[in-house]
Amino acid sequence: MISIKLTRLQSALNKLISASFVLLLTACSQLNTALDDTSEQLQIAEDSTQLSITPESDPFKINYDDYPVTENIWDRVRSGFAFADANDNPRLTAELNWYSKHNTYLDRVAERAEPFLYFILEEAEKRGLPTELALLPIVESAFQPFAYSHGRAAGIWQFIPSTGRIYGLKQNWWYDGRRDVHASTMAALKYLENLNREFKGNWLHALAAYNSGSGTVRKAIRKNKRRGKPTDFWSLKLPKETQAYVPKLLALKRIVANPQNYNVSLRCIADEPYFSQVDIDSQIDLAMAAELADIDMETLYRLNPGYNRWATDPKGPHKLLLPLEKVELFNENLAQTEPSSRIKWKRHKIREGETLSHVADRYALSVDDIKRVNNLRTNNIRQGKYLIIPVSSKKLSDYNLTAYQRKKTLQNIRRKGTKIVHIVQPGDSFWEISRRYNVNTKSLARWNGMAVRDPLRAGQKLVVWTKKALSPANTSASLGGNTIRTISYRVRNGDSLYRIAQRFNVGIRDLHRWNVIKGKILKPGQMLKLHVDITNQAEG
Repeated sequence: MISIKLTRLQSALNKLISASFVLLLTACSQLNTALDDTSEQLQIAEDSTQLSITPESDPFKINYDDYPVTENIWDRVRSGFAFADANDNPRLTAELNWYSKHNTYLDRVAERAEPFLYFILEEAEKRGLPTELALLPIVESAFQPFAYSHGRAAGIWQFIPSTGRIYGLKQNWWYDGRRDVHASTMAALKYLENLNREFKGNWLHALAAYNSGSGTVRKAIRKNKRRGKPTDFWSLKLPKETQAYVPKLLALKRIVANPQNYNVSLRCIADEPYFSQVDIDSQIDLAMAAELADIDMETLYRLNPGYNRWATDPKGPHKLLLPLEKVELFNENLAQTEPSSRIKWKRHKIREGETLSHVADRYALSVDDIKRVNNLRTNNIRQGKYLIIPVSSKKLSDYNLTAYQRKKTLQNIRRKGTKIVHIVQPGDSFWEISRRYNVNTKSLARWNGMAVRDPLRAGQKLVVWTKKALSPANTSASLGGNTIRTISYRVRNGDSLYRIAQRFNVGIRDLHRWNVIKGKILKPGQMLKLHVDITNQAEG
């Protein structure tokens, strides 16, 4: 009798294991039978149908709902779709065709979205918003947390500076809330809610306004009304980018709803949280934070792309996103770390000719931070005195996803043409520099990780890739090699002989030799002549 019961129990357990295994497979849908051998092209096909398992045949009536299986988040995304399905407008058809032919692109996007999609979906559902909005970062930034557009928009939600500030996204030297995934998601969903109310529940109008501004959309609506034309999105005359923007999201909705109809497989993403937000109470060196959490710095920066430098913002936010499984370890280690040791400090002796600006450049800090730490009311400092300086625990190059290191990497990418390093002169603009080298202004900005409207500062180094040969008269650029060029430099506020010598890698004695300088004092606006080896300027 005992043997029979054990046999039944074993049979039930086998069925449970078998059913759980089947459910686990179907959670990510059917496998694509045309899988490529290379790991980069492995894809899991997605199917909207769920396998239904009934326990009627099981003598023990096991309730399989008591054994949770990780679900595929795409099922949950599609279950909250609320936009009316669009007609077969040619603009929509064009976007559908593009996505259906670029499955590898969708795979890359899904991989980048994986840490964030659950959080975004949760927040959209809390607000009762259509879950199509969780797909919007694909259109905006392809879920690239460090994305920066030619229009100065940053982060996965692509906030421009002014709109970011309106919605509470702090932006300074240390931190850019537009790239903070947690903060920017809250701001973006609030912004979308407001736009939807403004356009009386018309989501297509609201989305168009998110892209081009509500004033642009309202103007187009008024224009159509005056001419007796329809005012639906498809009938409005909007900027070219906006005309494609909304169809892209609608195309993504159709593909997620029925991927098999478009011969697309969606990368399986678990319907479970990936990270948790941790309050750290004060500034911390990000290398130390990574060690406390037992993760590499790249992982930490990709989860916290809002931090521009080697440490968090001294004035906050004092929060970090960490992989869920590392939160407990991090909190335990942080509790054993004295708050005063979260940042290392150094006494810096002020040398002849040094200014606060030079000290800030040397230690990758802002002037305001040095003044705040040292209780300075002005920028005046004296030779021989000491400053207390917060310093990174590792080499700055080890923090490979700071704003400076990302820009440096971008500038070193090999492109077509001849690489030139241009040193910005007073009065220079992107337009003037692009004309000089016969290049496109947007390309010039992109090569340097900037936007065309970003301000330029004298002494800044820009990389230019040009097919135009330089004439001897062009004295502010180098084609490579140990090329010495003569440049004119206009002295700025806060400049000193020491700082200028350091910036251009020349000696103070050389500056005196090339120019008539009385004593050590320079006046703003004064012009200096320098003979510079431009090849040594490419790394700044």
